[in-house]
Amino acid sequence: MGEEGPVGLITYMRTDSARVSDTAIGQVRDVIAKKYGPSYLPPRPNFFKNKKAAQDAHEAIRPTSMDHPPEKVRDILKKDQYRLYELIWTRFVASQMAPALIDQTGFDIVSGDYGLRATGSQIRFPGFLAAYQVDRETEASPAEEEDDEGRLLPELKEGEKMAIESEKPEQHFTEPSPRFNEASLIRELEEKGIGRPSTYASIVSTILSKDYVRKDENRFHPTQLGTIVNQLLVDCFPEILSVQFTAKMEDELDEVEEGRRNYIEALRDFYGPFAETLHQAKGRMKNIKAQEIATDLSCEKCGNPMVIKWGRRGEFLACKNYPACKNTREFRRETTGEIRPEKREVTGEFCGECGSQMIIKSGRFGKFLACSSYPSCKATRSMSIGINCPQCGGKIVERRTRKGRSFFGCSKYPKCHFASWDRPLAEACPQCGSPFVVLKVRKTGDQVACPAKECEFSRPAG
Repeated sequence: MGEEGPVGLITYMRTDSARVSDTAIGQVRDVIAKKYGPSYLPPRPNFFKNKKAAQDAHEAIRPTSMDHPPEKVRDILKKDQYRLYELIWTRFVASQMAPALIDQTGFDIVSGDYGLRATGSQIRFPGFLAAYQVDRETEASPAEEEDDEGRLLPELKEGEKMAIESEKPEQHFTEPSPRFNEASLIRELEEKGIGRPSTYASIVSTILSKDYVRKDENRFHPTQLGTIVNQLLVDCFPEILSVQFTAKMEDELDEVEEGRRNYIEALRDFYGPFAETLHQAKGRMKNIKAQEIATDLSCEKCGNPMVIKWGRRGEFLACKNYPACKNTREFRRETTGEIRPEKREVTGEFCGECGSQMIIKSGRFGKFLACSSYPSCKATRSMSIGINCPQCGGKIVERRTRKGRSFFGCSKYPKCHFASWDRPLAEACPQCGSPFVVLKVRKTGDQVACPAKECEFSRPAG
């Protein structure tokens, strides 16, 4: 912070307390009165009650000093740091402002035997919304335009006759709730009393790294492994695999802390039934990897029946005569339930060890090339995207991180450490002559750009 030196801009970021010191409240009330005016300042400070299980050793997350507004620190913070600090600043200021006053309006319009209802709202006094610069009258968000509650209605009088200007023949069906994303999942955990702010990030990373869910368009979708594991746990541990379990355990621990219950008694009450359930579960729970489901398919190498087994990436077909025959195939289930093997994707490339054709297979980290003579030949190599590495001349291949994120690296890794999040394209840079450009996928619009730092070539992706 220049002459101030290093400064901590926010308080402890992992607290779930809502408590704020009197000094901080005095500072923020001064800022509100000067910036927004006396009408935005409530007569008394706003106080918020902590959740029952909140850890109150630290204050709420807030700016450490109101002398450091976001515009003052913008140039010394990275983009994401600034956006986070601005969010914390705005939230803290808004929490101590007067409430917004909103008029809710509703009209019932009768036409013969049919009745229509229109609802809307209008901001009479913005209150804390002023901190978020919300102005519905001048600009409505796309979500508000689709939401009746966000519409502004004209002035109408009871009994007034209306004319139909247009008709829209639309039919709406009840839709299922949207799938969780990271924010909505954490909100659900918070509402159900599961975990704490310090554990939310690890919960999300665990279900992804264990392949219990996959992310598609920023939404979580359960994998087959996740569905099976969840069903086994719910069947065998119905009391523990319940959203009420954590809250109940928190209540019991509070009673122990307050001296109203003996901790040995609490442990005995929990562990006695749990130990019995655990013993039963060891016999009831199936070993997923040991399961075999018979099929009508035959192995094309030895003629023995093919069975469905479970692996790291889900179900697959394997020869019943394993380990004598190690033939495996991917498969798909038709809507009729019929099992059909996936066709092998044959390439024009040949194995460097035995000369057999290479085929495309799917692995934990994406697709790769494997020798068609497996298991007698176990040669594999990554799939090239047809562009040479700018550092060593090797082939650039698509890889995946352990968390499933795609990136592009050199096939000669670890000898060569070239890597890029952006997809290289077989197109020379028109400005500096770089042998390839990259596709930058961004929320603001995809761009084709030169990977060379000293080159500024960039254009919208066509």
